[in-house]
Amino acid sequence: MNYRPAVNQCDRDRLFCFPYGVGHDAEGICLLVQLGQHRILLDCGLEDISPLTTAAPLDFAICTHAHLDHVRGLQALHEHDPHLPIYTSAVTAALLPLYWPDCPDTVIQSFCQVLPWRSPIQIADDLSLEFFPAGHLPGAAAVVLTYTTPERVYRLLYTGDFFLSNSRLVEGLPLDSLRGLHPDILIIEGSYGTARHSRRRQQEKQLMARLDRALASGMSVLMPVPPIGIAQEILMLLRSHHQFTGRDLDIWVDGQVATACDRYLHLLPHLPTAVQNFAKHQPLFWDEQVLPRMRRYPGSADDLDRYPCVVLTDNTADLQHYCPPETGPWLVLLPDAMPPGITQNFTGEQPLPNYAHIQLETYLLSQHSDGRNTTQLIHNIRPQHIIFVHGSPAYLADLTSLEELQNRYQLHSPPVGTLVELPIGDTFIQPEAPPPNQYEGEINELDTAISFNLPTAIVSDPRWQQFADTGLVEARWQGEELLLRGISQRELLSQSNTAKIQVDLDCCRNCLHQRGQRCWNRLSPLYGFRVTPEGYCPAFEAEERAETDP
Repeated sequence: MNYRPAVNQCDRDRLFCFPYGVGHDAEGICLLVQLGQHRILLDCGLEDISPLTTAAPLDFAICTHAHLDHVRGLQALHEHDPHLPIYTSAVTAALLPLYWPDCPDTVIQSFCQVLPWRSPIQIADDLSLEFFPAGHLPGAAAVVLTYTTPERVYRLLYTGDFFLSNSRLVEGLPLDSLRGLHPDILIIEGSYGTARHSRRRQQEKQLMARLDRALASGMSVLMPVPPIGIAQEILMLLRSHHQFTGRDLDIWVDGQVATACDRYLHLLPHLPTAVQNFAKHQPLFWDEQVLPRMRRYPGSADDLDRYPCVVLTDNTADLQHYCPPETGPWLVLLPDAMPPGITQNFTGEQPLPNYAHIQLETYLLSQHSDGRNTTQLIHNIRPQHIIFVHGSPAYLADLTSLEELQNRYQLHSPPVGTLVELPIGDTFIQPEAPPPNQYEGEINELDTAISFNLPTAIVSDPRWQQFADTGLVEARWQGEELLLRGISQRELLSQSNTAKIQVDLDCCRNCLHQRGQRCWNRLSPLYGFRVTPEGYCPAFEAEERAETDP
């Protein structure tokens, strides 16, 4: 592929965006924008930066935050062009050395030009740059570029990864600061597409309840996580949540997750006031005095002195190393948006029979804004052009298919290597509608079953393969709508492994109210939650089973 944009060097008034990486699946984010004569790189998540080295020189680079898919190629970019200004926030500059441990911190931080929050900085005579906190991760920035010509002023807003809600260690993007900005161009992430999620506090509550039930049933918990961000959020949650405060429990931390925790301790003045007040009374992370205890993993499961426990480690680690069979049953909790291939660390897509002591589940702890908050941000700032990046092609197509956006804005979701021209004018140009993602079918009621017939066009959607993995589905009502969910091989195997539980045992597996791995007894404290087959509560009612006379 020819990555060099076809730019007429004499035409200095063009505005365009050229994506080198748009964050599909494991792909990094790397976007070139040209505002007049200025060539600006937004993030550099490329593993191979050769497309950048063969293109026309850059004038500036901006790093929005310290996640690998946004910074992977940053050091190589600096080595290629040591004089290129790279702008970032103070916290991001402090976190970046975690990715290059063999390089001294001072070397990494020396090529970063740190900018303050909410203070426009003139980086050229006709170009200014301003950072706003974006939520998502400490130090994450939303970027406003203002380009001034004798005829008019152009504004571009790039959100990076953003989150409107407050989390444990970072406050959400301040929407009031951007309301009424009216940028000509908005480049925005669409990680969750049009999906709607429960509030962050509700997600935290559900995660802590799941951990509590696992530990109460004698299961240890292993949580593979990315080293920066969600790992520290979970640790802070375990330290401060009422279900775990004062609990006699060991929390072990290993790998780069532990190294990142050390770095967070030096960033305390940049964290929310509530976190700073918490740290005045007890350590954020390493503490063997206050319960629950939080320690560095000793290197081997043989060195752990008690079970059950909780272990957090890198999502690239060999997970079998942490939960050998002799240590008892384990619950492995994976982030809902887990990176591709993480379950291969267990010799296949799911636990095999020799790993019957391991149960795999996922959880949701949002780090990005869902579809509702994404459209809320868009409607509050009212851009002319919107470029969606950072998400699966199907999720981004869901966003560009929204009628409420199609009727008001010019929408773009470019693949890598596609130049997006951004003509700015007073007249709205109706964008071409993307292909539909709704399918009409038929329902047939038979004597013993009901069949749904859908057009074969649905198979072309990349999500179909995962949905139809086993050929089994689960249906449930949501208001007046019937929702269908595919059952994965991992879930099916988990169900088959638990079928060996004795039929006369008073547990969730044999309870009348357990359906789809959830409790539906309104009298139970577990109502609405996903339950383990061996779990139990006082509201247990035996499932009715057919009996034969002796």
